Amino acid sequence: MRILTTLYYYRPHYSGLTVYTERLARALARRGHQVTVLTSRYDPSLPVRERQDGVEIRRLPVALRLSKGVIMPAAAYWGPRLASSHDVVHVHVPQLDAAPLAAWSRLFGRPVVMTYHSNLRLPPSPVNWLASQASHLADRWTASSAQVVVANTFDYATSTPLLRRHLRKLIVVPPPVEMPPVEARVIAQLRRRLGVRRGQRLIGMAARLASEKGVEILAQAMPAILSQMPTARVVYVGQHLDVMGEEPYARRLAPLIACLGDSWTFLGALSPAEMSAFYALCDVTVLPSLNSTESFGMVQVESMICGTPVVASDLPGVREPTLVTGMGLRTPAGDPARLAEAVLRVLDHPRRYRRDPAQIAAWFSSERAAEQYEEIFLALLRRR
Repeated sequence: MRILTTLYYYRPHYSGLTVYTERLARALARRGHQVTVLTSRYDPSLPVRERQDGVEIRRLPVALRLSKGVIMPAAAYWGPRLASSHDVVHVHVPQLDAAPLAAWSRLFGRPVVMTYHSNLRLPPSPVNWLASQASHLADRWTASSAQVVVANTFDYATSTPLLRRHLRKLIVVPPPVEMPPVEARVIAQLRRRLGVRRGQRLIGMAARLASEKGVEILAQAMPAILSQMPTARVVYVGQHLDVMGEEPYARRLAPLIACLGDSWTFLGALSPAEMSAFYALCDVTVLPSLNSTESFGMVQVESMICGTPVVASDLPGVREPTLVTGMGLRTPAGDPARLAEAVLRVLDHPRRYRRDPAQIAAWFSSERAAEQYEEIFLALLRRR
């Protein structure tokens, strides 16, 4: 099967959406399918065309950046051309270019599957208002053109106005999660790098430094946590410098984190093996997301697979991993006091939140996600 996948950003850009798409594309390629990813050349140093892990990648030049999105005029040519030479078109939204591509694909008789990753919310400004309106319109158009709409959870779908209008063609596919085995050697290296003291409790967070992640909620919760556990420490993994579109947020956050001194450490990006060690080294990880731009939070499952429980915001979709597995707690979004209480509860009673990591890994595996998508694609092709 020839599958065309489109999205704004692909690797080496890092976000939940790009990680999801990369894992799925590689898993489909392993199953013998021809997968082409059409994306932006957001960094001019990236090759226009390359092949990675059996996946063909085509990058289009960026003419203009609109908030966190990009404008790619070449998509008007390459989108229809590639759609006509593939069997199925899989669009990942939010994405402006998905709307005309979905329309062209239907005109060519190609089935269209839309995966809806999250709602778009941008900081208030005239430009961002325009970008938001354009994105919402494009998403509605794409959803109307698609034969199947995929979401991570039914919980999130029923809370999202756009998805509620298309429940009759909605299919839930749990997101693909992959983690290398935890290695004691890598844990020891990371422990030395961090200078972890005996008995010190580590609170992990893995995310880009972005406003929707609620980093300030964790920072505001730390004084209450430290009052009960004075040696507790946050270890933050992920891009925290020069995050596209998040520079003002980082400047507002800096004084709050600086006040915590040695109780907060930024580690930056880690290799896959180091990520597994990071999760295993932590006593608990947190995802204090603030709004519907977070629809799931795959980092929660990554943590669980490595044996570490999670405290997450009680938001549609985001609460799903802890509800399904029982491996953690949920707290009201934006409430530092309740977050501190939940973190302390997990730290005080870790055995209550232990589950079988192998079962969780199997349920959220990339192979399982690829198999489900394959069934969706083949069912649509049989209907033609």
